[in-house]
Amino acid sequence: MHKLQTKIIVALASVMLMLTLVITLASLASFRDFSIRAATEHTRTAAEVIRVALTEAMLTGTIHQRDSLLERIASIHGLDEARVIRGAQVDLQYGEGLASENVADAIDLAVLSNGEPVFTLVGGFFSPEFRATIPYIASSQGDVNCLACHSVPEDTVLGAVTLTASIEHMKSAAILTVAFLVLAVVIFAIISIFFLRRLLQPLVNTANEIEVAVKAAIGGDFNHRIESRSNDEIGKIASQFNALSEGITKKLSDIRENVVQLVQSKPDYQGKNLLTETAETVSGLVHVSQFKQAIEEDETAPEVFQRISDVITQEFTLHSFSIYEVNSQKKKVRPVIVDNVPDANIHWCDPAIQDHCQGCRAVRTGHLIDGSENTAICRSFSHEALAEDKHYICLPILESGRVGSVVQLVFDAEESHRVRNQRPMLEAYLREAAPVLQAKRLMNSLRESSLQDAMTGLKNRRFLEEYAETLVSQCKRRKVPMTLLMMDLDYFKPVNDTHGHDAGDQVLRELAVLLQENVRESDLVIRYGGEEFLIVLLETDAHAAMSVAEKIRMAVEKHKFKVGGTSLSKTISAGLADYPNDGQAFWQVLKFADVSLYAAKEGGRNQVIRFHKEMWSEHDEY
Repeated sequence: MHKLQTKIIVALASVMLMLTLVITLASLASFRDFSIRAATEHTRTAAEVIRVALTEAMLTGTIHQRDSLLERIASIHGLDEARVIRGAQVDLQYGEGLASENVADAIDLAVLSNGEPVFTLVGGFFSPEFRATIPYIASSQGDVNCLACHSVPEDTVLGAVTLTASIEHMKSAAILTVAFLVLAVVIFAIISIFFLRRLLQPLVNTANEIEVAVKAAIGGDFNHRIESRSNDEIGKIASQFNALSEGITKKLSDIRENVVQLVQSKPDYQGKNLLTETAETVSGLVHVSQFKQAIEEDETAPEVFQRISDVITQEFTLHSFSIYEVNSQKKKVRPVIVDNVPDANIHWCDPAIQDHCQGCRAVRTGHLIDGSENTAICRSFSHEALAEDKHYICLPILESGRVGSVVQLVFDAEESHRVRNQRPMLEAYLREAAPVLQAKRLMNSLRESSLQDAMTGLKNRRFLEEYAETLVSQCKRRKVPMTLLMMDLDYFKPVNDTHGHDAGDQVLRELAVLLQENVRESDLVIRYGGEEFLIVLLETDAHAAMSVAEKIRMAVEKHKFKVGGTSLSKTISAGLADYPNDGQAFWQVLKFADVSLYAAKEGGRNQVIRFHKEMWSEHDEY
């Protein structure tokens, strides 16, 4: 604002300077014009006096004394010279005159020639000498008849009088007058600048305070206020600025309070730009809202975990972290994503927590574990990571009061402050993810229950209908075989008829356990219906499947099924067909396995039959 004040004062000084210059030039020009006019009138009068005097001298016969007349006239104040030049017609009539009357310069000759008077400064524009050369023209009109004495035509130039006058005194007077005017203008300019400065000072002070307040506001400080120094527009500006600052402060405080409620943790604003930080926090909450909408539309929990991983890497620029899923029933922890890699091995913690979830302090306490300063707070943190001076923060995701997942952030010591400041916003993301993860797990559990046989705990036929194409796709992609083993308990109906349905259910449950114990964990055991079971042997051809089927058959044959207080011996029949040797479609292979089972039943039961093409007659339809 000091620059503005300086500019205004300089502008005013420039205007005053220009005004002074204009007044000076105008005054000088006016005084010059006035001096010339005055000198012109003065010389005209003197020339007329000379003319009259010469005429009277001619009439009285004293013309020969005209020199003394001219000397007396020249001695008049203001005149420096007075001389008469005779014209050629007068010389012809009266002969040559005095010697001084024959000394003519160019101006004299021009005036004698054209009869036009000349009034001019001698020696230049600012010369103090003024010259007037005025012709005497013969005329019969007027108070004196020139033609009575001169035998010349009308309007003949009889001669000219040249008068030189000094206007030095007028020039001096003009300079003094102009100097006085300039002095007056300068004094007026100084007084004007002084009062203008006094007038501008409140505006300058107000503007300076506004500048300081605006700079502070840019830094996030809206507490500066402007002093109202007057009741005019400047005072109104100060009052309105103060009202604006107070309004912004109040609104910003309200926003910050709302942010604290949404984030459920007060951000660290110390030494920071509050407006920028609050805006960034609100922007972050918008991202949280968009994140929530996205995960609600995701289909499974792994997709939600992947989005959390993306948020950690993209929004918070952290690349070392773990996301664990907690199985409270089995007391296990499973690493879902490690360093943005899905289903990676555990890296930043002791692997022992996978089978003992209580070894994780975040799971055990359900509270945030801050190892950003005290890295020894959790004893399950990786010793190798501690040796690398890594720090960590573990954030539990609570689902219905229990820890369902844990997000572990791992970082270097110099990043501790940044990560702690970012933690409240990450917690906002995790709070939004918690109910969605719980809902996804619940939906998955409901879906799993719909695909599971309630009595035996095995997969049911609906599961087979849903995943059959997936199984075939896996075999095609990995170029491996798959064998379907269809099994049916021999003479099961008498068990229900003799011992009741509860006994029959018990036999089926024991058979389900027996089947699972004799296949790999990767194989699928499915209750296909009633006492009929289907085993999907992945990456197994028909030859290897025959051995598995025989093993199961013998295990069933040796097993004693407990029914009430007694034991029963049962046998099982089996038929098998493999993909892709026996068929190119899942349900076709399943039909062939069922045909083989029928053959085993027809052939005496308690045996395993492998499908061959002769079993499928031309008239059978698939």
